[in-house]
Amino acid sequence: MIVIPTAVSAGTVRTAASSGKAAPPETAPQAAVSAPRVLARCRDLVRPSLSAAIGRLHPWPGEMAAFSLGWCEVGGAPADGSFEGKGVRQTLAVLCAEAAGAPGESAVAGAVAVELIHTFSLLHDDIMDGDGTRRQRETVWKAYGTGPAVLAGDALFALAVQTLAETPGPYTAAAVGRLSETLSGLVRGQAEDLLFAARPWTGPEAVRTDEYRAMAELKTGTLLGCAAALGGLLGGAPARTVAALDRAGRHLGVAFQAVDDLLGIWGDPAVTGKPVHSDLRQQKKTYPVLAALAGDGPPTRELAALLDSPLPLDDAGTVRAAALVEACGGRTATLDEARHHLDAARVCLRSVPLAPRATSEIEALLGFLLHRRM
Repeated sequence: MIVIPTAVSAGTVRTAASSGKAAPPETAPQAAVSAPRVLARCRDLVRPSLSAAIGRLHPWPGEMAAFSLGWCEVGGAPADGSFEGKGVRQTLAVLCAEAAGAPGESAVAGAVAVELIHTFSLLHDDIMDGDGTRRQRETVWKAYGTGPAVLAGDALFALAVQTLAETPGPYTAAAVGRLSETLSGLVRGQAEDLLFAARPWTGPEAVRTDEYRAMAELKTGTLLGCAAALGGLLGGAPARTVAALDRAGRHLGVAFQAVDDLLGIWGDPAVTGKPVHSDLRQQKKTYPVLAALAGDGPPTRELAALLDSPLPLDDAGTVRAAALVEACGGRTATLDEARHHLDAARVCLRSVPLAPRATSEIEALLGFLLHRRM
């Protein structure tokens, strides 16, 4: 049974849902919603259950999981909290349950599951990409070894499925099924991303921006869509609302990836924990570079020549490549891509009746993610 928050008229929500029409335009809240406060509130709600889930693991992979989450140092000593992630996916699950008119607590199991899957994917991605740092400190495979990091990732994968499967209620089977589909999408997206590395920068076999967009939806958008959909599903939302939340999360994922790509070239190392121009140094095929190479003219040809060189880019080469990507419009095109998908996410949210307060918090989250520090 859906519990309607006191800020929302139960009769209004039932009328909108029964009519199948989108909710009317909402009046802006009296006080501006703070995205960092929303993230903190949802993390605080989910943290006890997430901690309890990690506590069920064997102590060794459990320590690695806690290290990856920023909770402890190598050896298990408590960390100071500065290495913790924002918790975007768990927050989205909680907010979408509240947007469906249910208490945020109804989505905690889904929030835990998606956070575990996200952490699992980071452990394995860091190994595949050879990334030695994340959030300004060593990645798990660097700190503990490759084999142990793979084991910890596998443990988190299994724990996520178990967490949802053991959740009582009428939506358990549907939730597990959705998570399973999400895992398949994540694998497909990661496979495409790895295959992109072997393809040339130019010519008929080069990676196109539409291919990259499809990969980003699978690799990043699928899990954000799952988080949003699980929140709605566990909150008792109708199928049409769950589908709209899933689409919104997928668009958010593509936007999130676009901003990540900008940070990978122009991000502040104090925020990203990686050297400036890190993605260019590693010659990763990211949206800004692919968009820049899609054009024509002398700057594009110079950029292509730099990237096609058999020699790795030195410091001067990466600085020049970054300048050329910007001159060719890659940075602007990527910002436009992010804004387009955030707008599309908003359209999805406005296509179904949702509780105004939670919707305003989701909107604040969208804007916050676009303006992460460069």
